[in-house]
Amino acid sequence: MTSMRSRVARFLSSQRRPDDRPVSDPTTDAPLVGFVVHGAGGVHPASAHIRVTGRMSALAVSGAARVAQVDPVRWADGSDTAQIDVLLVQRDAFPLASLDAALERARREGTRIVAEVDDDFFSQEARARLARAEYDPDRLAAVERVVRAADAVVTSTEPLRAVLAAVGVDAVVVPNAVQPGMWGDGPSRPDPAGPRRVLYMGSATHGDDLALLRPVFDGLVDDAGRPVRLEVVGVTAGDATWFDRLALPEGATHYPDFVTFLRAHADRWSAGVAPLTGDRFNDAKSDLKFLEYAMLGLPFVGSDRPSYAGVDAHGGLLASDDPASWRDSLLTAFRETDERVARAQAYVRAERVVTDERDWRAALGL
Repeated sequence: MTSMRSRVARFLSSQRRPDDRPVSDPTTDAPLVGFVVHGAGGVHPASAHIRVTGRMSALAVSGAARVAQVDPVRWADGSDTAQIDVLLVQRDAFPLASLDAALERARREGTRIVAEVDDDFFSQEARARLARAEYDPDRLAAVERVVRAADAVVTSTEPLRAVLAAVGVDAVVVPNAVQPGMWGDGPSRPDPAGPRRVLYMGSATHGDDLALLRPVFDGLVDDAGRPVRLEVVGVTAGDATWFDRLALPEGATHYPDFVTFLRAHADRWSAGVAPLTGDRFNDAKSDLKFLEYAMLGLPFVGSDRPSYAGVDAHGGLLASDDPASWRDSLLTAFRETDERVARAQAYVRAERVVTDERDWRAALGL
């Protein structure tokens, strides 16, 4: 049995790009942890890098387990014969049509199933929003099926844990964290004579959130009278005259490349903003933008919503929906950049970096 698992782990390791680093020592008797995420060969959506693959690399380096990405269809139909001790499934990465066979195989072979979800896929309001965006009924059904069948569920925030509890699902919270070695140090240094720019970055599903900022930037100037412009990366597919767009180069949607792109342009910006409308879907989101902006060297200004509760204790600034509150917070961020970035980065490095976390390992049953 151990010999078979070792051979499988070695083979899967040989198929990966170097930035996956999934298997520590495949000759040991450490348990084999498989993970199912979208993407392959080290190229995955941002959520997979942030929530799963970075932690899997840390787990492998620790020696507590061997880890390998699993093709869900091949594992479900048995053509992949690896006998996996733990199988982690992120969101809807396991196709609905293959789930019943996979769950039956897991029961038969004693494989522990762990579901990972970092968004609200369960409240009626959230499901309607996701359906309008990019999730067809099968994708939503796949998330619910694997979460309800899992031996353990991991999520990213306490409000999201409460959403799951309301539908009868127990979950453990493992907060989002940044990967060591991916980010820089110190504050950004924009040109004092150039335009004053503020960054808003995110996936192209935040049009309603973006709209909160329109009156904020209408005629906004800094203390020296320089106009302040909002610059978006992603966020919305539309364009408008009241904000500017910085286009991503081809391939930069791959999260490590995206971070490299942001770091290369960090000195364009004087702050990073994270508006959120008041709804249940947003309230279950994490404070990831605060972590990312902090490690870009940007002072953070975000909506005063549950997602960002507490970041003001670590240098962040929170604003109500009132445009005057946003303007005051942005001007404060410009004045106090060095102090606020230093506090935020110290907090992130001390408490919010991916490690071999105890709660993560406990959820995996290790």
